[in-house]
Amino acid sequence: MSAEKVENIPAGDEPFLGTLDIALLVALIAGATWYFMRSRKKEEEPIRSYSIQPTTVSTTISSDNSFIKKLKASGRSLVVFYGSQTGTGEEFAGRLAKEGIRYRMKGMVADPEECDMEELLQLKDIPNSLAVFCLATYGEGDPTDNAMEFFEWLSNGDADFNGLNYAVFGLGNKTYEHYNKMAIYVDQRLEELGATRVFELGLGDDDANIEDDFITWKDRFWPAVCDFFGIEGGGEEVLMRQFRLLEQPNVQPDRVYTGEIARLHSLQNQRPPFDAKNPFLAPIIVNRELHKGGDRSCMHIELDITGSKMRYDAGDHVAMYPVNDTEIVEKLGKLCNADLDTVFSLINTDTDSSKKHPFPCPTTYRTALKHYLEITAIPRTHILKELAEYCTDEADKEVLRSMSSITPEGKEKYQSWIQDACRNIVHILEDIKSCRPPIDHICELLPRLQPRYYSISSSSKLYPNHVHVTAVLVQYKTPTGRINKGVATSFLKNKIPGQEDVRVPVFIRKSQFRLPTKPEIPVIMVGPGTGLAPFRGFIQERQHLRDEGKIVGETILYFGCRKKSEDFIYAEELEEYIKKGTLTMKTAFSRDQSEKIYVTHLIEKDADLIWNVIGENKGHFYICGDAKNMAVDVRNILVQILVTKGNMSETDAVQYLKKMEAQKRYSADVWS
Repeated sequence: MSAEKVENIPAGDEPFLGTLDIALLVALIAGATWYFMRSRKKEEEPIRSYSIQPTTVSTTISSDNSFIKKLKASGRSLVVFYGSQTGTGEEFAGRLAKEGIRYRMKGMVADPEECDMEELLQLKDIPNSLAVFCLATYGEGDPTDNAMEFFEWLSNGDADFNGLNYAVFGLGNKTYEHYNKMAIYVDQRLEELGATRVFELGLGDDDANIEDDFITWKDRFWPAVCDFFGIEGGGEEVLMRQFRLLEQPNVQPDRVYTGEIARLHSLQNQRPPFDAKNPFLAPIIVNRELHKGGDRSCMHIELDITGSKMRYDAGDHVAMYPVNDTEIVEKLGKLCNADLDTVFSLINTDTDSSKKHPFPCPTTYRTALKHYLEITAIPRTHILKELAEYCTDEADKEVLRSMSSITPEGKEKYQSWIQDACRNIVHILEDIKSCRPPIDHICELLPRLQPRYYSISSSSKLYPNHVHVTAVLVQYKTPTGRINKGVATSFLKNKIPGQEDVRVPVFIRKSQFRLPTKPEIPVIMVGPGTGLAPFRGFIQERQHLRDEGKIVGETILYFGCRKKSEDFIYAEELEEYIKKGTLTMKTAFSRDQSEKIYVTHLIEKDADLIWNVIGENKGHFYICGDAKNMAVDVRNILVQILVTKGNMSETDAVQYLKKMEAQKRYSADVWS
């Protein structure tokens, strides 16, 4: 046996690496460094980056929920909180915070849901500090989802707000009974707890002109703030961009958002739980026309939610994220001379803001316009003010500036030329031909595309894996001769089962609109037109309970439409429920005779029946539909029935209805 000769070297003198080992290691490190730098440069290097003057000099980035730390770190004294369901409250808050710089008050926008609101007690420690609340009222006088915890804390606690300076602007709608209830409550409650009101409560009415209400309030708010803090007026107004543009042609395709609401690839890789930030892609399995004639369209749509683990009850809402029409997207891109397939990001110049981008980025302009922005919304005055800077014609510039001003002439022009004429951003750019803004600024200015909510028109007792929707197609001719189309209903109209992709992103929103827990309690439902939607689910559920042998109280429906032969939706189904003894139905077909008849006329005639149900038998009363006229009229008629049949004074009758509301015996699911 032969053996290699091994030289004996003392252990302590043995080299750790040989010369060849070292050479190989150096080569590997150099190669890895070169590859990493090359990959990074390839992914991150943009074609061009537009640098915009930031609204703050702070570079501190805080990931916690302490707004006090952020204010102190960035030398700010103004914080504007928002309670928003559709984005308007957040938009108003952003405009106030941005304007603060003009009055030597650096501002910050804050979502109360993401903040430790108990820190309001520490705000007084910051000199000349001010908290402003832009609060919308939602549903039946409720706080918005993101302001719910703040509302509960404020209601249940007894904090000492002595030293806190505040102001409140409310967003409401006068057609609803609880007009601006949230803002009114917060304004009074803060004063009760010792805070100092710097300026009077502002109340915005979305049924009239909430933009006018806001800018009128804001115009008086700032001088009051200056007086309160001893600030010498406002400087010259300087228009500043809140976001800077970064074009990213070399970003990897799988890192680009294509319509997702929050998590990248969430629409491709679906996983529960599904909610507003993670919607479920539900296939449309039925899309049929309900109207039998006439020039209007009403769709019955069935969504398949199998495998989503989403649950719903009759009376809940389904929310759907729509997509803007391709034609209007292309038109806007052309007007802005944009390449819609450019990949870009808009990055907040305020490094302390929790909102780093106005929508998911990076994405393409095409995706942003289709999935993330309200193109068809009526632009507010601040948008017109920014657009004016891009006019090459001085007359055009003056027109836009005038409409964005608070002068009586400017307001009148805005009302007639923008609101009454129903002009959206595309119409404005078409009609003011010298105005050609860059597409990235349009993406910054336009509000975020919001989900659309529909009353579910089915019962989960019968359809646990299907959600039914009843929706009228929105389409109308404007005074300028253009045809405006509803974003969501136009999107749904084209989703025909059997085609390539008929899925829509949806989630379920729980409601307080509920049948009584005891089925033997009688119910009255008033639902003309598509107001029938939730009651279809109620009736299905009452029938299901009867089929199970349960005792079910009287179920009375007041339904109305224009013509029995044209828009009497679900007529055959309802007739079947009548034959089975489950339903009593009263109908009003307004145009089938010379004198128009509405559901309100039927309710007036049925005073004895109404009193028997809600007075003598403690039944439940429901309204669904138009808030502005029908719901108000029905409520007034109920008051008169309580006066005449219940022998009450008008004051007692109003209180009786309020008590019914508190007991969930009187419920309204209405819209304006």
